[in-house]
Amino acid sequence: MASVFSMIINGDLPGRFVWRDETAVAFLTINPVAPGHVLVVPREEVDHWEQVDDDLYLHLTEVSRKIGKAVKDAFDAPRVGLLIAGLEVPHLHIHVFPATSLDTFDLAKADQNPDPADLDDAAAKIQASLRKLGYAE
Repeated sequence: MASVFSMIINGDLPGRFVWRDETAVAFLTINPVAPGHVLVVPREEVDHWEQVDDDLYLHLTEVSRKIGKAVKDAFDAPRVGLLIAGLEVPHLHIHVFPATSLDTFDLAKADQNPDPADLDDAAAKIQASLRKLGYAE
């Protein structure tokens, strides 16, 4: 059975995408720890991050770095967090989010009911920042 992320990637479930390429996608999580919380996900279903091949891992981290720069710019964040938890969905995903303190890294404190308009606004800000920084989707 396809993971929930594969269903989003394939268009079977909605997603607020900010990045798409032939290897990876990035979209806003529906449970953000902060506005602008993005998940970077390989198109290929890989459950455990340590099982991913080197080329894919390098690509995912490069996409995460670009997304991180855009998130920092879009939300004027003092830092950008990066986290691979690997417990929520059995499909590798890298969390990238504006970080103001260590509390921001606590996924248990994520917003379980964010306003969809706020998520749309965050996606638009990140997309605009990616364009401004010269990163094509």
